Amino acid sequence: MSITEETRRESYESLDSATIRKCIVEILKDNSERTAREIALMIYGKPDRQAVAPRLTELAADGIVEAVSKKRDRLTGRTVAVYRLVEK
Repeated sequence: MSITEETRRESYESLDSATIRKCIVEILKDNSERTAREIALMIYGKPDRQAVAPRLTELAADGIVEAVSKKRDRLTGRTVAVYRLVEK
């Protein structure tokens, strides 16, 4: 494993679920609607949705975010959910 791969992994592992959830909420505070991949790109600088998708599921279960539409993911060509903060 290269040095950059090691430091990237260390950074990734240092983020806990609560921190990722807070980052997601901060990103969506501007009333934007984003997919898990778009949010991951903003947090990690790469389109790796695997750390973000479970946190979005948790936030949705807690009533903090909601899936509001669908769109085609440019990377995979699959249909994915688009999320936003729940209006209070």
